[in-house]
Amino acid sequence: MGPDLALLTPEIAVLLTAIAALIAEMLRRPRISLVVAVIGLLVATGLTLRLVGTDTTVFGGSFRVDTLSTWAKLILLPATVLSMLLARVDVCGSAREGTVYSLLCFATFGALVLAGAGDTMFLVLGTLLTGLATFALVAYPDTDPATEAAMKFFVFASVTTAVMIFGLSYWFGASGSTLLADLPGMDTMPMAVILGFVAVVVGLGYKASLVPFHFWAPDAYEGAPLSIAAYLSVVPKVGALFALTQVVRELPADSGWTAVIAGLAVLSMTYGYLAALVQDNVIRLLAYSSIAQSGYFLLGIVAVGSSELALPSIILFAAAYAAMNLGAFAVTAATGRTLSGFGGLGRARPLMGIAMVIFLLSLVGIPPLAGFVGKFMLFAAAIDVQFTWLAVVAIVNSVLSLAVYLRIIVPMYRRGESASAATDPSHGIVVITAFAATLIIGLAAQLFIV
Repeated sequence: MGPDLALLTPEIAVLLTAIAALIAEMLRRPRISLVVAVIGLLVATGLTLRLVGTDTTVFGGSFRVDTLSTWAKLILLPATVLSMLLARVDVCGSAREGTVYSLLCFATFGALVLAGAGDTMFLVLGTLLTGLATFALVAYPDTDPATEAAMKFFVFASVTTAVMIFGLSYWFGASGSTLLADLPGMDTMPMAVILGFVAVVVGLGYKASLVPFHFWAPDAYEGAPLSIAAYLSVVPKVGALFALTQVVRELPADSGWTAVIAGLAVLSMTYGYLAALVQDNVIRLLAYSSIAQSGYFLLGIVAVGSSELALPSIILFAAAYAAMNLGAFAVTAATGRTLSGFGGLGRARPLMGIAMVIFLLSLVGIPPLAGFVGKFMLFAAAIDVQFTWLAVVAIVNSVLSLAVYLRIIVPMYRRGESASAATDPSHGIVVITAFAATLIIGLAAQLFIV
């Protein structure tokens, strides 16, 4: 057990950090709670560095310490720290402030459990951990919109998780095991494979806000504190998509699961951008953008097991997505929730305006930014497994996305309008960090191609 625990030190550090942050809140020391949470997550990130290149399992194969789970920690832990800095602005001085920092740590722990899942029970555990924590985070403001959003989120999550658990029973019955590594033994039972897989897609798809399991997302993003919306758009989403990647790595290749993934990719990308085109609320626009971006992840997932580009493309795009999406939310937090609030921002605050333009163009996939490199790798992975038509659909949607993001960029530089961003130092730290990451990932992508 000792060697297994040694490989899990980052996860253990995150769990202890969540508990310590909660204790600090119980002692009415919210600032200490924030400091403990930030330091603990950074320590966990440092502990992860020594695991780069490791490919093994612990506790009988039930949890994987591999490239996917290691990079999940290197991406999601810093992303959570940035989300906490945004959250500090939203909840500073409010009741139960430290609880927010603790819940963010617990939710991130759940996302890490998902990313390293080697057993179906860890899929359930990770989904429940992230779900319970994020329900409370969405409802934190104690307003009617937040309460309504949290209830929709809770009801939707309850149904989809129940469907997933029911579907997983098919896999257990067919394989006689809960380990994902035993799924290839079901190659003679295609119906059990596809029924279980569809159920897993329902359970993980809601968390990743894939169409048609996305209905909760726009309302939850709008009703929650903006920092929590930023967090929901990155950490639970990436954890769920990495979990889906762990699942499909073990599925029989001829079971038809690639067709399901390809169909969801088309639906998510197309519907997400079409819905975003008619939004005047920037938070809802970014919510639908996030739905569309989830579809791009599926281009890499459809190639898992058949292309060497699959895992590197998913990891690279996850890192790029975390940086550019958190950056866009940070600028929005400093500016306002409506498109009119962005009027003249580029003239009043040139640096903030430039940063927002970079984030949005990166989301489109304009070179040499991080989003371009990530999408290029995803397109290459899809083409490598003969899904060229899917790559073409993704490219067309990237063109459509330019129209979406120009709805924010154009007012920022329109003459006759003036706006300013009341930037909190925390906003500035997040924007600068995300801006640097967006450029560095784009220019040094080779570091992520493992």
